Amino acid sequence: MALPGDEPFSPSVLGTREHWDAAYERELQTFQDIGDTGEIWFGEESMVRIIRWLEKHKVPLDSSVLDIGTGNGVLLVELVEDFKAVMEIGCYTTAQENLCHQKLKLLISLREISLIMVIVESSDSSIMVEVRNRKILFAKSGYMNLTGIDYSPSAIQLSEKVREKEGMSNIKLKVEDFLAPSAELSGFDICIDKGTFDAVSLDPSDAAGKRKLYVGSLGRVLKPEGFFLITSCNWTKEELLNEFREGFEILEELPTPKFCFGGRIGNSVTALVFQRKKVRPSILDKLD
Repeated sequence: MALPGDEPFSPSVLGTREHWDAAYERELQTFQDIGDTGEIWFGEESMVRIIRWLEKHKVPLDSSVLDIGTGNGVLLVELVEDFKAVMEIGCYTTAQENLCHQKLKLLISLREISLIMVIVESSDSSIMVEVRNRKILFAKSGYMNLTGIDYSPSAIQLSEKVREKEGMSNIKLKVEDFLAPSAELSGFDICIDKGTFDAVSLDPSDAAGKRKLYVGSLGRVLKPEGFFLITSCNWTKEELLNEFREGFEILEELPTPKFCFGGRIGNSVTALVFQRKKVRPSILDKLD
């Protein structure tokens, strides 16, 4: 841990816009050549961890979600795909429709299936349900109000290509620097960060000042009592609590992979859920 006044990390090229522009230009070319979407920061389990938390706390599917430093946009695609079963429903009568809905409700409540195909024959009152067990959660009908931002134009070009391939035109994507957000970037129920705060912390040019700008921007774009989910490979839980002490409170630490070295157990990454504190009314507001 850094001493007071010291920077916790040495400056790195990973904290520069030039590095990420070049990295996403390569990934964009690779996607155009072979259709590979590129790297998923912290692996697929990091996305599952976020999705499981949203699911556990029954966060409404119409909540507005901001992915800070969206990169290839794959997390946003997963937020659309992983929350509801695909249904293929044939021709059916009104009486059969009620039975169909009851069956679907039961299957979805089990949370063990990934794809449901419901075929109802108009000449038969029975319902045939085929369940295919795949290593995904749910598909093609999840969160509806999603925005991804990145300060790298190449990243947004890549995420637009991924969005187009997946047929998800409802995902909004913008070239935007989170340290200087536009006025329209506000009012989000949920903000998600997988590695962006880490990159900001490695900026060779005034990393401490930019971390403060980040926290200030988060306070402007996230609604009071909104949720902030952060995954970091650089910061410990205690350090993140200190960084976000102004205006945010910790709700939960999410389980992450552990390792043992020299008889001590640690985490390879830290994943926390913060909530923005309520805005207290001023004396003038009370007088009104």
